[in-house]
Amino acid sequence: MYLLSATDVIIDAEKLQDVAQDVTQKAKEAVPEDVTERIGLFQQYMNQLPEKAFGLGIRIVFAIITLFLGIQVIKLIRRILKRSLEKGKADAGVVQFLDSFVKAVLTILLIFTIAINFGVDAASIVAILGSMGVAISLALQGSLSNFAGGVLILLLKPFKVGDYIKENGHGNEGTVTEIQLFYTKLLTIEKHVVVLPNGALANTSLINYTETPTRRVDLKVGIAYDADLKKAKEVILNVLHEDSYVVQEEPMWVYVSQLGDSAVELSLYCFVKCADWVSAKGVMLEKIKLALDENDIRIPYPQMDVHLNNHAK
Repeated sequence: MYLLSATDVIIDAEKLQDVAQDVTQKAKEAVPEDVTERIGLFQQYMNQLPEKAFGLGIRIVFAIITLFLGIQVIKLIRRILKRSLEKGKADAGVVQFLDSFVKAVLTILLIFTIAINFGVDAASIVAILGSMGVAISLALQGSLSNFAGGVLILLLKPFKVGDYIKENGHGNEGTVTEIQLFYTKLLTIEKHVVVLPNGALANTSLINYTETPTRRVDLKVGIAYDADLKKAKEVILNVLHEDSYVVQEEPMWVYVSQLGDSAVELSLYCFVKCADWVSAKGVMLEKIKLALDENDIRIPYPQMDVHLNNHAK
C-alpha cells in the first residue's frame, strides 16, 4: 500500500481543474459563434417571457373592457341622437340613415382604439387605410353608389318612411318601412319585405302614391248587348255616389270603352283615399254586381253561337 501526501493530492486537484478548463475552452471553440449567440438570445427571451406574458394579459383585459364600454357608449350616443332627431321632428328615414351611419363610424373608431392599444402605430393604420381605400372603392363601387343614393334620397326626399311607392325598374311597390345606409325596405300588400338598393332607387323613375291624398280607382264591367245601356250606367253611378270610400268632391265617370265579342265593356273611374285604394276596389265591384242583378242587367260570360245548316242530299 502506498500513502499519498497532502501535497500530492493538492497537485492532482490542480491538474484536474486545468483539464476541466481546457475541455470547456475546447467545447466553446467547437460550437459556432452564431449558435452561441442564438442560445443566449433564447435564454434572454425565456427570462423576459413571464414579464411579456403578463403585459399581454393586461392588454387583453384592457381591450375587453374597452370593447364593452365602447359598445355601451355607442348605444348611448345612438339613443341620444335618435331622441334629439325625433324631438326635432325629423323624418323617420333621416333618423334611420343617420343612426346607421353613426353606428358604423363609431364602431370603426372603437376597433382602431383597440388596435392602437396592442401597439399598432396610428400612422401605419392611416397609411394602410389609404392604400386600401382605392382598392376597396373599386371593389365596392355598387355599395358606394348605394350610399350616395341614400344621401340623395334623404336630401331630395322623393319619398319618406310611410309612403306607398312603385319603382318602374322592376315594378316593385309597397310601403316604405326603412331607409338604411345602402338599401330601402318596402312592405308589400302581401306582407312581403322587398329590399331595394338605394343606388337603383335614386336613378330610376318611381311613383309616390302617398304624395297626393287621393288615388284613382279604375274598374271595368261587361253587360249584355241586349241590356239597357243607359240604365246600367245610371245604376253604376248611383253605386259610386252612395259608396263611403268614394271621395264625392273628385270627378267620377262611367263610359263605354269597348264593344267585345260577347259583352259591352263599361269602364269607370273614381277617386278614393290612398289608404283605402286596395279595399275600395273589391267593395265597389261587389256592390256594382249586386246592383246590376237587382235591376235585371245581365253580366254575360264568353259564349259562341254555332249555326248548323242541314242540306238534304
